[in-house]
Amino acid sequence: MDWTAGYASDIEYTAGFYAEQGPGYINLVCALNGYEPPSLGTPFTYFELGFGRGLTASVLAASNPNGSFYAADFNPAHVAGANALAASAQLKNLTLLENSFEELAKGKVGDLPQFDYITLHGIYTWVTAENRQHIIDFVNRYLKPGGAVYVSYNAMPGWASGQPLQRLLVEYGDAFPNKSNAEMDGAAAFVERLVEASSGYVENNPSIKPRLDTLKTGSRNYLVHEYMHKHWQPLYHADVARDFAQAKMEFAGSALLPMAYPALYLSPARKAVMETFPDSVMQETLKDYILNTGFRKDVFVRGLRKMSPVRHAEVLAQVGVALTVPRSEVKFEMKTAIGTFNGMSEVYAAVCDALAVRPHFVGELLSLPSLKGQSVVNLIQVAVLLTSSGQAMTYLTGVGKAEPAVTQKMNAALVKQVRYSDEYQVLCSPLTGNGVLADLFERVAFGLLSQTKGTVTLDDFTRQVWQHVSALGRRMMRDGVALDDEAENLTELRPRVEAILRDKLPVWKQLKML
Repeated sequence: MDWTAGYASDIEYTAGFYAEQGPGYINLVCALNGYEPPSLGTPFTYFELGFGRGLTASVLAASNPNGSFYAADFNPAHVAGANALAASAQLKNLTLLENSFEELAKGKVGDLPQFDYITLHGIYTWVTAENRQHIIDFVNRYLKPGGAVYVSYNAMPGWASGQPLQRLLVEYGDAFPNKSNAEMDGAAAFVERLVEASSGYVENNPSIKPRLDTLKTGSRNYLVHEYMHKHWQPLYHADVARDFAQAKMEFAGSALLPMAYPALYLSPARKAVMETFPDSVMQETLKDYILNTGFRKDVFVRGLRKMSPVRHAEVLAQVGVALTVPRSEVKFEMKTAIGTFNGMSEVYAAVCDALAVRPHFVGELLSLPSLKGQSVVNLIQVAVLLTSSGQAMTYLTGVGKAEPAVTQKMNAALVKQVRYSDEYQVLCSPLTGNGVLADLFERVAFGLLSQTKGTVTLDDFTRQVWQHVSALGRRMMRDGVALDDEAENLTELRPRVEAILRDKLPVWKQLKML
């Protein structure tokens, strides 16, 4: 019997971390759009469906010790690897399950509680229609009234030009069966021949060039799970919304935070076109036509409750904001997933000056003399655009309450993994109840700093970082060439370490990571 149901499961998925799945992040989406979020002030329950390598569930569990986390995946290799990471971090509040969506939906896993949050990344458009129904049935069976679901998925019409490419890759794999990564190698090489042959499909669809480039350079593990599923099907928002309506779910908002501000991306003409349809589901779907959306990140709530203006202002005032870059590097021309926006320098400068001292709640920012006359709504938009451009993090009161020992153990486990691979590119922030992306050099430096008492000198610390990096077989690059000489490596590494101490160390301290 084929337990994969057409899903490519012979190689593992990548170990990605997705901050949008965080409970505090989901609450923020609800609050931005004016809806009552689930409560994080009391113990809560959380379930991730199809957790892949388990990195997101593990980091969120360590960052939110007041939550009871569950996660399931039907791939035993994924479950074994996730269990090893959780054991290394001594996580007590994460339960990992090896079960199919059907088994979960039919209640064949005993002692599951009702959940405040259920999340799933990407898989909704990778599985069969039958399994999509199992997901809906699971939500219907286990999500609490007032609970929220985060679901991300390949979307139409943005994937319209890419569908023939995905179909060709799968057909090639069927014609030349092998291990999935070998099938992808062969299929990618075949597509390159199609490009070289001046295929009309390629020449008449310039928008697929980024996808063709990714076939050449992307991780084979990622590409297999993105493209090589036999039941892969990008979906319109309207179809997904109608699916979740079976479980009494209503759309609360997009986890692309600037989408909460239609004036940023809807001109009067666009708005008029969108409002042609009276149905809110179709209005949301028309936004994807306007923006040519290829990937959606939706939040649905079971029992959607609109907040009164007074309540809305109270909740938004409790949103915290922390800079993730040095104040001197903050740019007020902000590039986001839905466009580039220019902020009013006077307001943004005042906000960033305050955040450079320490993280602030929006309610605190309102009381600053330099921001006199600003509204909660205005300052929240500032926070959203700073966050969406990668210059800040937002969080809600009640999030996290992490015990330092818990996050320290998880961060130590993540740092330890650099000895074996560079896959777990994240660290935990107890302040935000979420993860912070960190590359290999940053994680090595973080591990050393977490064990260091007192101050460090740049040269000594650079040598310590080099000793760890070189032991991994890594070398610094200069003009695309790997350096062999230790002195040259130290020279090349020194400014990288200096930047970490100057720019990252203060951020890690403000995020309560050190």
